[in-house]
Amino acid sequence: MSKVVEFGRAPVELDPTRMCELLVGLPDVNVLGVIDEGHGQLRVHVETRGEREPCAGCGAPSRVKDRPQVELVDLPVFGRRALLVWRKHRLECVAPMCAVRSWTTECPAIASPRLGMTDRAGRWVTEQVGRWGRTVNEVAVELGCDWHTINDTVLAYGTALVEDPDRIGEPTALGLDETLFFKLGRWHRQQWSTSIVDVGAARLLDVVPGRSGVEPCRWLDARGEEWLGNIAWATLDLSGPYRAVFDTMVPDAVQIADPFHLVKLANSKLDECRRRVQNETLGHRGRKTDPLYRARRLLTKAHERLEDRGEEKLRGLLAAGDPRGEVRMAWHAKEVVRSLYDIPDAEVATEFVTQLGHDLQDDSCPVEVRSLGRTILRWREQIAAWHQARFTNAPTEAANNLIKRVKRIAFGFTRFRNYRIRVLLYAGRPNWALLTTITPR
Repeated sequence: MSKVVEFGRAPVELDPTRMCELLVGLPDVNVLGVIDEGHGQLRVHVETRGEREPCAGCGAPSRVKDRPQVELVDLPVFGRRALLVWRKHRLECVAPMCAVRSWTTECPAIASPRLGMTDRAGRWVTEQVGRWGRTVNEVAVELGCDWHTINDTVLAYGTALVEDPDRIGEPTALGLDETLFFKLGRWHRQQWSTSIVDVGAARLLDVVPGRSGVEPCRWLDARGEEWLGNIAWATLDLSGPYRAVFDTMVPDAVQIADPFHLVKLANSKLDECRRRVQNETLGHRGRKTDPLYRARRLLTKAHERLEDRGEEKLRGLLAAGDPRGEVRMAWHAKEVVRSLYDIPDAEVATEFVTQLGHDLQDDSCPVEVRSLGRTILRWREQIAAWHQARFTNAPTEAANNLIKRVKRIAFGFTRFRNYRIRVLLYAGRPNWALLTTITPR
């Protein structure tokens, strides 16, 4: 019997064993002893209390067959690392003819099966690594265990958290984009992954391997027809495989080509034209004294951001290094592409994009500008669709940025499962309030 006395107005526990049990903070647990191992680490020996469970096969009483000890990493105690030594009960049925020989008792409140950490420590490390983006090694050093113990625990609790069906919800706008997963082998072959993002809520829904249309189609097909029927908008960069995904899985959704990628394409064509003219006129790559090389940054700068002095310098450099006016024409084409996003009316924008695509394929235009015109014609409906909803792929790019942060602190991934769970915990916005209720998988 523990002894409790009144100290002031609050009851105070005086029994040393009971005080130790209160500090350990586990239900229905007897603290058998605490060993100070030095080096700032404590080893706490515990056992569960209560009646022995009957045999699950015949219902007969059971008896203790063995007392195996399991060491579990626990949360620090007053700034000191702690190991919880759980003396389990291996029971056996007293009935001699029972088919059930023996079994080991489990207590999920202490630890989940096959994990090397206590339940409370497992939920804590999952939040530290998944929510706050700490490295696995950093948490492992803090708790005094190895990397695999932390990683296995994060996967067990994190899988149950990210597979919550309410996390995905019912989005109306989807975005697809690729990001580099890792480089494989001696020749560093690039392995990619595809991010599936709820553009309206700016939430990463999932990541699938590869950057083809196979895995995204399989993921979308698993959602069901009712879920797919809610998708009204689909954003993407100028990617043929992702366009085919939306054509196949959500044919009624309006596809929107991301404005950033179109302007980026126009700038890349301008730069290709500048480098080609540089080689044709001077016979070498750009040098710091060459006019076109000196103009490279001014060419990609928005026209409205050029001051009078900057515009005068640009025109002078083009006059000196662009004898046939090809770079100047590519620069004007880039600015016209940018201007289409200033058009407020969707129908006018559609006509403008169509006419622009034809105009840029005139024989007087440089080859790079004609290539840009052909791309604009192929994507004219997706380009003009931006004026209807003003959705972009910016939330998808933002999700990729968070994914890259997880990759940096992890120093890369080689297993896709580890990669998927870690990025979804960090960028997928799971309901962290469920962490105290989930069962690890």
